[in-house]
Amino acid sequence: MDGRGRRRGLDGVRDVESVEPRIAVAVVTMGNRPVEVDALLESVAKQDLAPARIVIVGNGCTLPDFARRLSLPGEVTTIDLDENLGCPGGRNVALARLREYGDIDVVVELDDDGLLVDADVLRRVRDLYAADPRLGIVGFRIADEHGETQRRHVPRAGDADPMRGGYVTGFLGGGHALSMAMLAETGDWPAEFFFAHEETDLAWRATDAGWKILYAPELLLQHPKTSPARHAIYHRVTARNRVWLVRRNLPLPLIPVHLGVWIAVTLLRTRSLGGLKAWFAGFAEGVRKPAGVRRPMKWRTVWQLTRLGRPPVI
Repeated sequence: MDGRGRRRGLDGVRDVESVEPRIAVAVVTMGNRPVEVDALLESVAKQDLAPARIVIVGNGCTLPDFARRLSLPGEVTTIDLDENLGCPGGRNVALARLREYGDIDVVVELDDDGLLVDADVLRRVRDLYAADPRLGIVGFRIADEHGETQRRHVPRAGDADPMRGGYVTGFLGGGHALSMAMLAETGDWPAEFFFAHEETDLAWRATDAGWKILYAPELLLQHPKTSPARHAIYHRVTARNRVWLVRRNLPLPLIPVHLGVWIAVTLLRTRSLGGLKAWFAGFAEGVRKPAGVRRPMKWRTVWQLTRLGRPPVI
């Protein structure tokens, strides 16, 4: 086997069909979960397939020397950022560094308070990508320490069964894998989103470019049960990013339909008057401020998303 994981025949000639993708792990943290980050990295170290690289980004914080403190496999890189760029911005920093190295095919991105319970997660990821060159994104199953998956973590409309895998229209930000070849075509995370809906933005662009998104429930990331509303900026940025999401990605006729549906959903779901005020302030901000580059998806992508169970208006 050569340095990239290609198996060689007896004559030393590379077998192109058996190329094994090179895996990296990326973690973004604000430095406020040192115990959880150590536990996550230790679970990465216990994988039966060692990652070629581990990149840890300190989002507005200074990181310790993980390579010295923990017995970690592969090359470990830490990056300290002077300011918090948000989750998508921090992940883009990790992706940029991996791109500079030029020796990674798939990056596994994990929340800093997650945990890989099983030792074969990275190997399974490698095998999935090795079997399908058009596989762009693999979403993990998210479950708490009791094995329970929250409904919002099942990436399929109308189906609450977290154990049913298959091709889907979205993925979970807490644990997933991304093809570097896909990112070269679609672009990276929308850093300006900071938090909320960045996964949908990337998933829509991936689908529009012809890449597949697979939900693989056998890939488990243990993660504490949380509510996204725990973040003080939740209502405002959720609304703002919803508007930016559709302005960037949807054909013009679908924009008012999508936003109309989500105004109705928000009015039905939100019980707090303060939450509603923040949501509509964020909505106005999304209309008023630039949304970034507009690349409306093809109508065949609309049909593809619909066929997979989630038309891009809900």
